[in-house]
Amino acid sequence: MEKLREQYEKEVIPALMKKFEYKSVMQVPKLDKIVINIGLGDLKENPKALENAIKDLTQITGQKPVITKAKKSIAAFKLREGVNIGCKVTLRRDKMYDFVYKLFNVALPRVRDFRGVSEHSFDGRGNYSMGIKEQLIFPEIEYDKVDKIRGMDVIFVTTAETDEEAKELLTLLGMPFKTKKSK
Repeated sequence: MEKLREQYEKEVIPALMKKFEYKSVMQVPKLDKIVINIGLGDLKENPKALENAIKDLTQITGQKPVITKAKKSIAAFKLREGVNIGCKVTLRRDKMYDFVYKLFNVALPRVRDFRGVSEHSFDGRGNYSMGIKEQLIFPEIEYDKVDKIRGMDVIFVTTAETDEEAKELLTLLGMPFKTKKSK
């Protein structure tokens, strides 16, 4: 949302510049894009699964997904090269900030027994990946119209050089990381 972008410009940039001692505003890491992926393993048994996954992802993100295809054949999975295996969406700019705001403030708090997301899912280059077990946590999805509960992968791609910078960026944007409590 505009609110999140304003928060980034007014609060996050100055905080990151102070903590990491950047000399220029252009050095400050920012959220570059978000990729949301749904993989469909049951596509052979249920051909309508792809249509339903596309519909759900369109409702959640407000953008039409791209169909992903198998890059190579794998006999053990009964998979041939070029066969549809899922769908994905890449969000940038305003839609990205809308999705982040909705994910952090609406969807994740709806997860049962939610204690925060893991802080160990960084890739070493400042990008963060997380899995969502069901699409029902998003308010746009109606429970009665869901044919099957599907999970999705959400990847936050940042311009940060290190995981520490990316973690600080996501924390300041409102990512609910797990807190360490002594037992």
